[in-house]
Amino acid sequence: METEFIQIVNAYAGLLYNVCKLYGRDEDDRKDLYQEIVLQLWRAFPNYRREAQRSTWMYRIALNTAISLFRRESRQPARGSFSDELLNIPQPAASPDVEERMQQFYTAVEQLSSVEKALVFLYMDNKSYDEIAGVMGISPSNVGVKLNRIKGKLRKIVELTDQ
Repeated sequence: METEFIQIVNAYAGLLYNVCKLYGRDEDDRKDLYQEIVLQLWRAFPNYRREAQRSTWMYRIALNTAISLFRRESRQPARGSFSDELLNIPQPAASPDVEERMQQFYTAVEQLSSVEKALVFLYMDNKSYDEIAGVMGISPSNVGVKLNRIKGKLRKIVELTDQ
């Protein structure tokens, strides 16, 4: 059982890292969240019935864990963190335009609710409406409606920051 679990986690590590990147404020938060997600997956693994796709099962647990931690931490006072300049961490090279647009996008996504973030994440991960519905526990048509509303919300947020 342990070997199978390790193989599954390794096969879907990218999925877990994406969830951590979306919900973790910094590298330490992402590492802590990753460990918590793996722990929750391990606890749930004996009850995994293999009726759902592995990726759907993992998304559901990863997102529920991330959202729960996000809500718990949002009730606590903010922690101080070191800036990249202070730590002299080199940033990967990217064109200024792409970097600026990505920063705008992440800033806009940060203003969404935890459920909206999860929907955006799954959509950006090229999941079908049916797969997103399975992870989120809503109907596929509701996924489409929510995504359209979120896209509009993101457009407004970006427009406001451009002004």
